[in-house]
Amino acid sequence: MPFDFDHVIDRRNTNAYKWDVKTDELPMWVADMDFGTAPAVVDAIEKRLKLGAFGYNTVPDSFRESIIRWWQRRHQFTMEKEWIVYCTGVVPAISSIVRKMTEIGDDIVVLSPVYNIFYNSILNNSRKVLASELHYEDGSYAIAFADLEEKLARSTTSLFIFCNPHNPIGKVWDRPTLERIAELCIKHDVLVVSDEIHCDLTHISHSYIPFASVSEEIADRTITCVAPTKAFNLAGLQTAAIVIPNPEIRKMVDRGINTDEVAEPNTFAIKTAEAAFEDGEEWLEELRYYLGQNRIFLIGSLKQLVPEVHVIEAEATYLAWIDCTAMTEDTKKLCAFIREKTGLYLSEGDIFGGNGSRFVRWNYACPKGLLEDGIKRFVEGVELYKKEYSG
Repeated sequence: MPFDFDHVIDRRNTNAYKWDVKTDELPMWVADMDFGTAPAVVDAIEKRLKLGAFGYNTVPDSFRESIIRWWQRRHQFTMEKEWIVYCTGVVPAISSIVRKMTEIGDDIVVLSPVYNIFYNSILNNSRKVLASELHYEDGSYAIAFADLEEKLARSTTSLFIFCNPHNPIGKVWDRPTLERIAELCIKHDVLVVSDEIHCDLTHISHSYIPFASVSEEIADRTITCVAPTKAFNLAGLQTAAIVIPNPEIRKMVDRGINTDEVAEPNTFAIKTAEAAFEDGEEWLEELRYYLGQNRIFLIGSLKQLVPEVHVIEAEATYLAWIDCTAMTEDTKKLCAFIREKTGLYLSEGDIFGGNGSRFVRWNYACPKGLLEDGIKRFVEGVELYKKEYSG
């Protein structure tokens, strides 16, 4: 393996959001990897840095072309150059789309539990969250289609924010599911924003299907948000793209992100994205393998050492969604306790809505040595928790 994923980078005292914690704490919460990124990306930054001038930047066709080639090669989806609009991030894009494409007071549908910032993008803009809770049975999630259709059919519903693959459950939606969602959105004239930021982090032997690829009819009402930031850990470089086949919708969204001032790239945003998509594939494949081994190790360790919890099956992301129902249905309390007693910082599932109060989300995208430390702390914390609250 030519890339060293075992190397621990000390990110403390670097203004790293994830690592802004106490000295003895171990953060495994926010979706931010602890590996050095692809050498091709670092080389692109160093080359740009040597120029020594950092003025305003444009978005060249090469940025769009790198995205087109990547999605065609890896995901068998053909995009057109004019569909692609630069944005500083997927979250700024979603918030801007909410403001531009819906009205104050509108209902916006999500499938819960789901990425918690979706709720912020809706509520902070004076719209209403209309959550269709995923059906959970025997350790697996599925869409409750009758409930979803009822919510999409409401006259007050104007937008559906979709997560594909789905965070936090790690679900890769199959084609029949995507086709049925598309059918309902078309039937009830609902615009779709599909957040596909985790698409390149499918597990080995799995692949995702871009929602807009299901049919031309659904593509005409779908706004897809993509980025290299999750797969290559570039969130701090603020680089993403919005893919919009419909020219009228694209015109409105483009106007919205420019009004919101999230349409201009910083000095490193374009070249790093291009480097990732053009020269980062070998690194990404080895990363996916390493993450797969971490996941196997985490699941095996918890099964042996903490049999009360269960890591649900997943096909994507580096986020383990852990069912703690046998021990507690208040994981906010559990996570706070474990952090206080051991320093391990995990995400309580309640923030994701749905049945999340029974779950913990664990980011295992780190060198194995850190993961071993995290597991040790978790085991210790659970034992202390059971002694404190048993009976």
